Amino acid sequence: MTSSLVADEVRAALSAAEDAAATPAERAEMLMEIAMGLQQQPKSPDQLRSAVTLYDKALSICPDDMRLLCARIQARKATALQAIPEKGTVALEVARTTFEEAIPVLIDFGKAEELAEAEMNLGLVIQNLAGAGRARITDAISAYQRALRTFTRTKYPQEFVILQNNLATAFLSMPMTDERGKMREALAVQAFEEGLKVVNLIDHPTEYAMLQNNLGNALQYVSSSHTLENNLRAIEAYDEALKVRTRATTPLEYANTISNKANCLWNLPDDPENPDDGNRANLTQARIYYGEAREIFMAHGDLEKARIVAEAVDQTEREILALPATNGRGTRKSNKS
Repeated sequence: MTSSLVADEVRAALSAAEDAAATPAERAEMLMEIAMGLQQQPKSPDQLRSAVTLYDKALSICPDDMRLLCARIQARKATALQAIPEKGTVALEVARTTFEEAIPVLIDFGKAEELAEAEMNLGLVIQNLAGAGRARITDAISAYQRALRTFTRTKYPQEFVILQNNLATAFLSMPMTDERGKMREALAVQAFEEGLKVVNLIDHPTEYAMLQNNLGNALQYVSSSHTLENNLRAIEAYDEALKVRTRATTPLEYANTISNKANCLWNLPDDPENPDDGNRANLTQARIYYGEAREIFMAHGDLEKARIVAEAVDQTEREILALPATNGRGTRKSNKS
């Protein structure tokens, strides 16, 4: 949808909102529905910003005694704000405030499901703000846990999986500077595994691949005395993800996963039963994966990831050249893709 078409649709919606034959509540609901339509699968940020404009107009005419309707409009507005791409955090901070204004009303008057959805989205907003140093990640974890009171494994499996994935990534984003860090890593692995109890390869391929890829990352970088065992489990997880993520169907996701698998292979002996025999074969395979990932990232314009894996190609080549004919040892690679 072009900018002019979006502007025309917004003008038509605002004009319809002045229809004296409809009550203020009816007009507010109409504007909310039109805004939600703009927000679904937006082709440009203009559609999201236009949706926010319509939500604001809806809020301006929503009667004060229609508190639940106003809260629902606020919650929808916040989801549009959180989806707007930006360099800073202005839209995210407004989204957080808007969710926090709506949630108390949803607690008192709303349905459990719409409250849980608002908590889940609030958690994601806070998690993104925490990544920019503008919020506490623990507040995001609390919001996800509140949402899980309603979005249970049996009744809402899709939302349950999303929440488990978000919880796990939140745990992993916290500093691992003390003993509690190990506990959080274990909780992250557990959350990914909980999600995988709900989805399967046949019925939920996208979610299955995402969780397997992220589980592999968690296992690979977790602080543990069982490094070899964790790395072997990580390879299995990546291989499961690659049953879904292929170069032909999902090239960028495929490139991410083979890069992650390459990182793991770099540190894995060829023969786990005889680690002193080295890892020439795994280093060679890692180099191949990095090279393929670089081609894909370059083709899709992701130059930063292409640069990172290109450096990995050079490093693996140097390590392979430095290996003795029958023995060698890789070093830990900290790059994550």
